[in-house]
Amino acid sequence: MDKDDLQPTLDTFAALSQPTRLAAFRLLVRHEPEGLPAGELARRLEVPHNTLSAHLGVLSRAGLVSQRRESRSIVYRADLAHMVATLDFLVRDCCASRPEVCNPLADLLGPGTCDDTRSC
Repeated sequence: MDKDDLQPTLDTFAALSQPTRLAAFRLLVRHEPEGLPAGELARRLEVPHNTLSAHLGVLSRAGLVSQRRESRSIVYRADLAHMVATLDFLVRDCCASRPEVCNPLADLLGPGTCDDTRSC
């Protein structure tokens, strides 16, 4: 596996390795699919707006959040597909290609995670 294959996963974990960013991502996951305005995120996390903006930028560059403008607000959403892809990357080669061992985790991730065409 070359570095280009690893980089998106490394970026994801680097982004989530900071407590405020992890808390922001978890809060956004709980508010899917509507998302939360940046100001509401800052209020709930008790973080200054400019500090949160920097953290959201890191999460966005890592592919963990998306944003959309609604009137005068910017609403952020967790990118759940990116998180599933990250988890899939982690378990792709787990359990020595014995899908029966990974099935409980694969069931959580959804169809196509561990099947007869790929190692699990």
